[in-house]
Amino acid sequence: MKLLILGGTADARHLATALHQAQPCLELVYSVAGLVRQPQVPATVVSGGFSQFGGLSAYCKDQHIDGIVNVTHPFSLTMGKNATKASSELGLDYWRFLRPQWQQQAGDDWRLFNTRADLFSALFGYQRTLLTLGQIGPEDLALLNQNQHIWLRTAVQPAHELPAHVNWIKAIGPFDEASELALLKQHQIRVIASKNSGGSSTEAKLTAARILKVPVFMLQRPQITGPVEEDFDGLVDRLLVWAKTPMTAIKPIAPARKGNHHEQ
Repeated sequence: MKLLILGGTADARHLATALHQAQPCLELVYSVAGLVRQPQVPATVVSGGFSQFGGLSAYCKDQHIDGIVNVTHPFSLTMGKNATKASSELGLDYWRFLRPQWQQQAGDDWRLFNTRADLFSALFGYQRTLLTLGQIGPEDLALLNQNQHIWLRTAVQPAHELPAHVNWIKAIGPFDEASELALLKQHQIRVIASKNSGGSSTEAKLTAARILKVPVFMLQRPQITGPVEEDFDGLVDRLLVWAKTPMTAIKPIAPARKGNHHEQ
C-alpha cells in the first residue's frame, strides 16, 4: 500500500513517524511546499507542489498512490479541494485531519471575524498591531491605516513589498509564553490579529495577550465540506487498519469527529 501525506505541519510529521513505526512496510510519500524547511520524515519527500507533475491527479496515477491523507494547515483550502477532486477521480481513499480550534478562556478579549476584509477594516483605529495571519496581500494592506505601526510575523519572506509602516519579523514556531510577552511589551502592541489555527505551537501569543489584556482579532476557520478527523490517535489506527486491508476488501470508514490532537 502507498499513502500520500499532504503535510507541512507538525501533525503531518508526527503522523508519518507514527505510521512508519507501527507499519514499516507501508510506503509513505510526504508532500510539502518547501518554503520554510525540509522535513525529516521516514518517507519519500515531494517538495514544491504537484504542478511540476501535471497536477495532483496525474501524480497519484503515475506513482500508484492508494490513498491520500490531508494534514495541511486548517486554512489550506486549495490543497483540500485538489485532494478531494483527485481522490474522487481516481477512486482513492481520502482522509482530512483538522486539529481542534482554540477556545476562548476566562480573561480573553477576542473579536471574531469571518473574512479578512472585515478583520483588516476593524484594525484601522489601532496604532500598534501585530499581524500573525501569514502572508498579506495588497488588498489587505489597502485596508490598513498608513499612520499605524504594524509588525508582520511570518516564517517566510513577505510575498509583496511592504510599506514603510509595516515591519517584518521572521520567526518560526513553536513560541513560548516568555518570548511572546517580551515581544508584545517591546513593541507596545495594542492588538493581535490571528487565525484560529489551533495547536500548541503558536498558542502562547494568546496567553500573553490574556495576561497583558491585549485584544485578539480572530479570523474564524473556513468551512470544510465533507467529514473530518479530529482524533489524531484514531486516525493513526484507521490508517493502520487500511494499510493491512487488501484493496479489494476496503470499505469506506466513517471518520470520527472529536478527540485528542497534536501540535502544529
